Amino acid sequence: MAKYSKIDDLCGLFLFIIRFNCLQQDDRNKKITTIITIILATTTTTTTTTKIKNRWNKTMQVNIIWDLLETMAELMVRLMNDDNFNFNYGVEDNRKVTQPVMEELTIIEKGVERATWGNSIEFLMSCIAMSIGLGNVWRFPFTAYENGGGVFLIPYIIVLFVVGKPFYYLEMILGQFTSRSSVKIWSAVPAFRGVGWAQMFSMIAVGTYYCSLISMTLYYLIGSFQSQLPWSTCLLEWGDTCVDSVKAENATIHNGTNMRSSAEFYFTKTVLKEIPNIDNGLGLPDWKLVLCLFVAWSSIFAVLVRGVKSSGKAAYFLAIFPYVIMIALLIRAVTLEGASNGIIFFIQPKWDKLFDPNVWYAAVTQCFFSLSVCFGGVIMYSSYNGFRHNIYRDVMVVTTLDTFTSLMAGLTIFGILGNLAHELGTDDISNVVRGGTGLAFVSYPDAIAKFTVLPNLFSVLFFLMLFVLGIGSAVALVGGIVSIISDQFPSFTHWYIVLGTSIFGFLCGIVYCTPGGQFILSLVDYYAGSFIIFVLATLEVMGFFWIYGLENFLDDVEYMLKRRPSIYWRICWGVITPVLLATILIYTIIVLTPLTYAGILYPTSAYAAGWLLFAFGTLQIPFWMLYTIMCKRNLGMPKMITNSFSPSVDWGPRNTQELASWREYKEMMRKKREKRNCSKLKQFVYVLFCLEEKLV
Repeated sequence: MAKYSKIDDLCGLFLFIIRFNCLQQDDRNKKITTIITIILATTTTTTTTTKIKNRWNKTMQVNIIWDLLETMAELMVRLMNDDNFNFNYGVEDNRKVTQPVMEELTIIEKGVERATWGNSIEFLMSCIAMSIGLGNVWRFPFTAYENGGGVFLIPYIIVLFVVGKPFYYLEMILGQFTSRSSVKIWSAVPAFRGVGWAQMFSMIAVGTYYCSLISMTLYYLIGSFQSQLPWSTCLLEWGDTCVDSVKAENATIHNGTNMRSSAEFYFTKTVLKEIPNIDNGLGLPDWKLVLCLFVAWSSIFAVLVRGVKSSGKAAYFLAIFPYVIMIALLIRAVTLEGASNGIIFFIQPKWDKLFDPNVWYAAVTQCFFSLSVCFGGVIMYSSYNGFRHNIYRDVMVVTTLDTFTSLMAGLTIFGILGNLAHELGTDDISNVVRGGTGLAFVSYPDAIAKFTVLPNLFSVLFFLMLFVLGIGSAVALVGGIVSIISDQFPSFTHWYIVLGTSIFGFLCGIVYCTPGGQFILSLVDYYAGSFIIFVLATLEVMGFFWIYGLENFLDDVEYMLKRRPSIYWRICWGVITPVLLATILIYTIIVLTPLTYAGILYPTSAYAAGWLLFAFGTLQIPFWMLYTIMCKRNLGMPKMITNSFSPSVDWGPRNTQELASWREYKEMMRKKREKRNCSKLKQFVYVLFCLEEKLV
């Protein structure tokens, strides 16, 4: 049995060589391809061919394989050094001979057939659940308020159209065209494969801390079922500086004194058990938060355990349910006394901010992270689509709905904060606004504790909404990691990968449940989740549109969708998006300042750890680039370089029939362009403005 297994693998390896080398241009590979092809053509009779096919069903006789391999080895020894051997002989014809074998080979190379969505709605719901997450609820409102209020919408919408939509469309196209993960898509530019691995590293970093935020929403959700909201009144150990959130008469807690609300004390003392710094360590994890973290990861495992079959069904709930709650909260918010002041404060434009570069920088970052691009989730989801699925429609729906949701969340949050300011007797809404997690876990609980009608119900609704939104986004992050592992190791059982990833993520996430966990969260988010993403995003668009080529990409889109992208997409992809992202990256480096948490500087060792995280992610790029080039060193210079930046033979549609048809189409387009007699720059400009037909 052991002997059969080894021969079995060897035969699969030889058959793989046929497909892998069939388009290589160097003489050695052509010779190998021709030799193996001739062997198969001359030694496999009809009966033998049938047995070769049956080999994949474990019924082929061992001696037939053994004889075949012996013949192949003998001919290769004789012919590899024969300079008179015509290695161009019959290559095109021999491809036809080996087609039946190649069809069977597809099964081996892919492992198992890639799953697909039950229907197109499941894909759309999954994308909505992924893109509309916690950042829409607590990051967008505060970012908009901090960067000019209503005037922030101008740069945000502009950025949405020149960066957000083009990038989202790009990643949907890549996933659907290749039916592969965010690492495998780099067969288009093999030297850039490190970008995919760096994205996986970033997904792991963000996924682990993102689930810790979900665990906090679950902590508050459970607390909301108590007869009295636990953050509405002060505990004795919180001291005399605490004022009950349930009381409305004391406005001084937000007016510059050292008085603080019970909601703030509850968040820092009870939930986080926060320490003033991490100079003396992080402390021990809180068992309640760890338990909530376990529930969060268990929920993610349950959604992903059966792949798209389970996640697709869960997407209906994960995408639709938060909107039901959000609409209910919006209706409640706008009917509260003082809500109009909060909403006006949110949308009132501060025109002097419009030309502030920091506002445009904030718009790009918010748009980028709101849509969840460059993390691999969009590519992963679209890779489960049918090859001809209309993703153009989905891009328009998801990106528009994401912006609409952010605005709706802003109106809801600031309507409630307007009521909070009214109850506290202050006209300045800024006194009650907190950024980031403070908006969700301090300002909102503080406001809801003052509700006279059903405060527990609205608290349950709000934190249940946050929990569901968080799970929807986390499923995409974890699913992207699982997809990469599955593509690299197709023989691994899917649910084992999901289980292993969930356990690993849970164990890593325990660090965020410690008293110093928020310091680590901020550090990881900055160095492994925010800063690095701009590097990867810039390289992604440059790799596909400047190296693989804009016109090549347009050909692929036209073949798949039967429509050639318009001038809007071309100019964004070819010029605006890469240039703007590169500018943002340079700007980020120029204005780089030491990271702080709540105004507290980190110890030197923490900064060193942060830069190590950043270095580990970004160094994936030169490492895999060098590795790819060295693997082709037998080609010599400069061919080893040019081949590393040219599409490999496994680039293209996953489906065998589509792959063959696409290659014929690409060959036809290549011959058509051979007739052009102009520079590459001129061709690029003409393609950019939809004038390629005028090139001669």
